[in-house]
Amino acid sequence: MSDLKVQNASNLKWYQAIFTRRMGLCLVTGFSSGLPLYVLLSLLSAFLRKEGLDLRLIGVLSLIMFPYTWKFLWAPFLDRYRILGFSRRKGWIILTQIILILSIGTLGFCEVTSSILTISILALITSVASATQDIAIDALRREILPDNELGLGNSLFVNAYRIASLVPGGLSLILADFLPWSQVFMLTAACLIPGLILIFFVHEKEANKAPRTLKEAVVEPFNEFIHRNGLKAALLCVSFVFLYKLGDSMATALATPFYLDMGYSLTQIGIVAKNVGLWSMVIGGLLGGILMLKTGINKALWIFGFGQMITILGFVLLAHLGQKGQSSVIMLALVIGAEALGAGLGTAAFVAFIARETSPAYTATQFALLTSFSAVPRTFCNAATGFLVEGLGWENFFILCTALAIPGMLLLFKVAPFFAEEKSQTSN
Repeated sequence: MSDLKVQNASNLKWYQAIFTRRMGLCLVTGFSSGLPLYVLLSLLSAFLRKEGLDLRLIGVLSLIMFPYTWKFLWAPFLDRYRILGFSRRKGWIILTQIILILSIGTLGFCEVTSSILTISILALITSVASATQDIAIDALRREILPDNELGLGNSLFVNAYRIASLVPGGLSLILADFLPWSQVFMLTAACLIPGLILIFFVHEKEANKAPRTLKEAVVEPFNEFIHRNGLKAALLCVSFVFLYKLGDSMATALATPFYLDMGYSLTQIGIVAKNVGLWSMVIGGLLGGILMLKTGINKALWIFGFGQMITILGFVLLAHLGQKGQSSVIMLALVIGAEALGAGLGTAAFVAFIARETSPAYTATQFALLTSFSAVPRTFCNAATGFLVEGLGWENFFILCTALAIPGMLLLFKVAPFFAEEKSQTSN
């Protein structure tokens, strides 16, 4: 896979750029990265509930997701150490994928009523291995993609990540009606095998300034990030990462309860939200990646961010019509489709921006740190949405969410000026 090496691809047409081995790797690793998360979110909870576990215990088990938020704590180990005799990223990806195949494949053999501790341990192992795999895959993707392909590569990765949800959240659940849970989990785990095979053939380019000690791996990523453009620029970057998708994230935090309050049935919500929402987001992500080949990341952050912000107003219209008893399935599909398209475009540019802001020498730690900051609104700010809706009502709540998107857009004047020359990080 020699063409995985960084090279100038600026002369490629967008359709040629998609069909390269680099982009194929982004797709396969995106699927491998997303599948374990949706096993924990969808398949595991369905398995536990179907086997009669109390809802309160299922809720408590959601705490196993904490490694995804705190993965930056052990990211320096992945920057510093090689394992299994492979290069920095390959060894960790191979190890974590083997662990994931074994842990997911074993879950279905456990008896829920008598082996809940074993299930909890296996689920935690899956969560830690999945978060660690994400660190290594994010770092590898940053290192193999030329700067002009960061937008397209990251958008393909994110789309494959989302499409992976169709296996644990769809296909596996259907299979569970006909097969024992042990076979369902084994077949689901087997979907990771193509990614494991592919990674053996990846040629990884080593950074010239990779950390030589663990202390250097812990300290230098922060020093480099702060001193690259100064403390003020670093704080502005972190603030932007926190704020750019805040409004969009909060607007969809209580989506299903909102649709129910507007009078839609669970069947209508399931059909429209799962199909229109998912595929609109996938189309938005793919379209965003293609457009970034021409516009660059800075312009995309402005254009896509504005679209991401404006489409939140569709929920304001839906709430207004719902309060008047004028809700319709067509309107629901239009609003969900527009918001998902805007979110897909915004996410494509946002993830590309995060990748660009990392140094190739410390990709794992810096990427994990920035993505952890981006997850803070989803984890903490979204927790306040129920109280806000109770106090403001749905219509005013969505107006507030639209307003909360403005500070992130204003920070673009500092972190990604529209007409500024695109920055790049290089390993010297």
